[in-house]
Amino acid sequence: MDLRDPDQDWPGLIAAALAAPGGASSDFDLNGDVPRPKNTLRPAAVLVGLMAGKTGPELVLTKRSSALRHHPGQIAFPGGKRDEGDASLEACALREAEEEIALPGHTVQILGRLPSHETITAYEMTPVVGWIGAEFDARPEAGEVTEAFRVPLWHLGDPDRFRIEGRMFRGAKRYYYAVPWGPYYIWGATARILRGFADRLSQ
Repeated sequence: MDLRDPDQDWPGLIAAALAAPGGASSDFDLNGDVPRPKNTLRPAAVLVGLMAGKTGPELVLTKRSSALRHHPGQIAFPGGKRDEGDASLEACALREAEEEIALPGHTVQILGRLPSHETITAYEMTPVVGWIGAEFDARPEAGEVTEAFRVPLWHLGDPDRFRIEGRMFRGAKRYYYAVPWGPYYIWGATARILRGFADRLSQ
């Protein structure tokens, strides 16, 4: 699969890649000694939104507001916890993307899901993959997002571009995946989900 070819049937190819077998991931994959939360995991969904670019598909990501309590300033997918009014996890991901970056839900073709990801903050996050069929004016919601940007899939879809890094947290070394792009340091849960996606695309 040539991720730099803009003329392939990318929605079809990506949907086929999502059908490949693979298990769930978690923030504990590289840190087996860290105790898992004892409370019940809360459902959440994020949109892995892809769209056509000049050098193949591009992925839409956001930079979270530095004022947020959890994960301030980090790079993330648009998304959040599932509300009672969300008919499905797909509906949750689309609603959150519209709220956070003004992405019109009707322009998104749902291609499938990636395996769920358990976060250290006790969420079961489901990555919903969608193809954005039209350009849109991304308008970040000031309270949650400071920026929306795109990264070429040829970068994020290459497992060799991912690396394992670590930092001290609460007196112990914790490890995580990272896949930087220009000024954006993509790491943690976002990078772990993308690594699983890259493994599927490279098969």
